[in-house]
Amino acid sequence: MILDMIQEWFKELLIDGIISNLTGMFDTLNTKVGEIAGEVGMTPAAWNSSIFNMIRNLSETVIVPIAGIILTFVMCYELIQLIIEKNNLHDFDPWIFFKWIFKTFCAVLIVTNTWNIVMAVFQVAQNVVSQSAGVIISDAGIDISGVVGDLETQLADWSVGALLELWFQSVFVGLCTQILSICIFLVIYGRMIEVYLVTSIGPIPFATMVNREWGSTGQNYLRSLLTLGFQAFLIMICVGIYAVLVEGISTSGDNISAAIWGCMGYTVLLCYTLFKTGSLAKSLFGAH
Repeated sequence: MILDMIQEWFKELLIDGIISNLTGMFDTLNTKVGEIAGEVGMTPAAWNSSIFNMIRNLSETVIVPIAGIILTFVMCYELIQLIIEKNNLHDFDPWIFFKWIFKTFCAVLIVTNTWNIVMAVFQVAQNVVSQSAGVIISDAGIDISGVVGDLETQLADWSVGALLELWFQSVFVGLCTQILSICIFLVIYGRMIEVYLVTSIGPIPFATMVNREWGSTGQNYLRSLLTLGFQAFLIMICVGIYAVLVEGISTSGDNISAAIWGCMGYTVLLCYTLFKTGSLAKSLFGAH
């Protein structure tokens, strides 16, 4: 009799612990996933105005003068190339100086408007993300209690061993969801910090754009901007696929353990694909 009472008390303790672990288990994760669409859809100016203003001031006051020096060297080198190409002025043609002046004008125009060019790239990417949000993003939240219905009633019929096993699983999965939430945070915020780092140095690679030999530096920089901009679109697609997969779990049977690990598996898959979006975007745009 006493053993039965102890067993019932222990079962009730385990059931309360399991329900407590499952209730709100994915709340932090749901919050982070829900924030993805808003975070990646922002331009650098909208994401954090203080950082944006600091980066812009650094770019205009520190990097632009350096870019001017590099541009002077590049254009002098360009002029030497034009002269050498004409057999050291033996086949002199005055139009080459007009060509050099025009290229210099274009180079100066690009460097002095670097910030506008960079922001235009991210504005285009932001428009793409905003338009796609209503199409590919649905409710990506996980409600584990909705998967299994009346938890307490179902768990009351379980043995102590099964309840103990499920309790350990709920503790482990709960810990993993916190780690996965941090991973999502690292991907989203890491991308934005990378955006600020890349934009801050923009005038220097743009100073090489008009030169045939060094122009690949500026072209690759432009591809890097497109990579960062459209990485947000790939992230949105990942979240959209995740939302569809999670929705499938919510209607799949009444196996509590399978539901927990199914949600866990899809979340791990989401984190993996989020980390891969950067390299995938680079390969698509040929950036290196």
